[in-house]
Amino acid sequence: MRMERVALVAPLESRREMLTEVARSSAVELDLPYEPGTGPEEIERAADAAVVHGSVAALVGWSPTQKLSALQEALEPHGASAVPLKRPRGVQPPTLLTGDEPARKQTPVLSRLLVDTYTTVPYADLDPARIAGVAYVVMFGMMFGDAGQGALLVVAGLLLRFLPRLQRFRRTWLFITGAGVAAVFFGFLYGEFFGPTGVLPVLWLDPLEEPIPLLVAALVLGAVLLAGSYVLGTINRVREGGWGYALYARSGLAGALLFTAIGLVAWGLLAAEPVILVVAAVVALLALVLMFIGLFAESGGGATGGLQASVELVDSVVQLGSNLVSFTRLAAFGLTHAALMMVVWQATTALWAPDWRAVAAVVVFIIGNALTFALEGLVAGIQALRLEYYELFSRIFQDEGRRFRPWNPDTGTSTPETGTGTETGTPSLSPAERHLP
Repeated sequence: MRMERVALVAPLESRREMLTEVARSSAVELDLPYEPGTGPEEIERAADAAVVHGSVAALVGWSPTQKLSALQEALEPHGASAVPLKRPRGVQPPTLLTGDEPARKQTPVLSRLLVDTYTTVPYADLDPARIAGVAYVVMFGMMFGDAGQGALLVVAGLLLRFLPRLQRFRRTWLFITGAGVAAVFFGFLYGEFFGPTGVLPVLWLDPLEEPIPLLVAALVLGAVLLAGSYVLGTINRVREGGWGYALYARSGLAGALLFTAIGLVAWGLLAAEPVILVVAAVVALLALVLMFIGLFAESGGGATGGLQASVELVDSVVQLGSNLVSFTRLAAFGLTHAALMMVVWQATTALWAPDWRAVAAVVVFIIGNALTFALEGLVAGIQALRLEYYELFSRIFQDEGRRFRPWNPDTGTSTPETGTGTETGTPSLSPAERHLP
C-alpha cells in the first residue's frame, strides 16, 4: 500500500486532542525520539515530544495514503491537519501489505508466514505471498504424492475451518487443504492410495518404475519456478533502483539472461540445432558481461574489485547450476515416499490371511501409514520450505523492509505527571525546549 510522509500540525493547546484522534485512527506511525509505549500516558509523552514553533505544535510520521482523508476529517474539529510531505531522499517508507486487518486475514496465515519469516517485504517490492503459497503446495504435493494421505490432509483442513473448537487455527485451513489437494492430485498421477494398493490406476508414471521421467519433471518444474523468481526479481530491482540497476543485477535482467542461456543450451542439445547453441552462447556472454559490470561496480573498482567481481561471477554461475539441480529433491523425496509405502503394503499383504493374521496385517497397515504420514509430511514440508527460501526468495528479495507500526496507545485520560520518560530512562523534552529558532 502506498505510504505518505505526513506532518501532523495543531494549535499548541490542541495537540493532545490531535494525538488522541491519531491514536484512535491507527493510521500514523509517528517518528518519536523514544520507543513508543501503549499506556494512556503515551499521549502526554508524545505531546511533550512535539516540535513547537510559536503557537503551533507538529509531529511527523508515515501514513497509508487511503487513510489520510478520514484522518483529516477527524482532526479538523480540533483545528489540526495532516499535511503530506515530500518523501526524504534515501529513506524507505515502512511496509503495509494490506489496508485493513480483516483483508489481511483473508491471506492464509502460513502463506503469509512463508514470506514474513524470510524477510519483511521492502516497501518498493512486490509481495509474492500468494504465489509463494501456491508454489509451496505444488512442491509439497510432488514429494507427498498419495491420494489417500492427501485426503486426510484435506479433511484436517476442513475440520480446522468448520469446528468451533479449532477456531484459533482457522487461518491455516486453506493452506493445509491446498497441500492436501496437491498431494491427492499427484497421488492420482502416481496411482498411489495409501501406497500402491491398486485402488487407483497409474495415470502418469509409477515413481519406482520410472524414476528418470520423474527426475526430469522435477527439473522442469524447478526451471519454471526459477524463471518466475527471476521475473519477480527483475520487477523488484526496477522498482528499487530503476532499469539501470535491474540490468546489471544478478537477480535482475543479467541473471535472467544467464538462466535463459541455460534453457537455450538444453533446447539446442535436445533438438540438435547448432543455431540455438550459438544464440545461447551469445546470450550467455552478454549476461556474464552485464553481471561482471554490476559486480565490479559494487566492489568499488580497481584491481581488488576486479578480482572480487571475477570470483563472485564464477560463484554466481555455479550457484545457478546448483539451484536448478537442487529441485531434483522433488523427485528424490517422491521416490522415498513411494518406497516407504511399498514396504508397508508388501508387509501388509505378506501378513494377510483369513484368520488372526488379518488383524496383524491391518495393524501394520495403519501404523505404517501413520509413521510414513508423519515422517514424510515433515520432510516434504521442510524440503519445500528450503527450496522456497534458498532457490526462489534469494532472487526475489535483495533488501529487508520495515513493517508499518501504527501509533495507537490507549486513549484513556493521561495525567500531567506522566510523560517524564522515566519508563524508558529517556527524559522527555518540554515544548519550550523544543522550540524552533
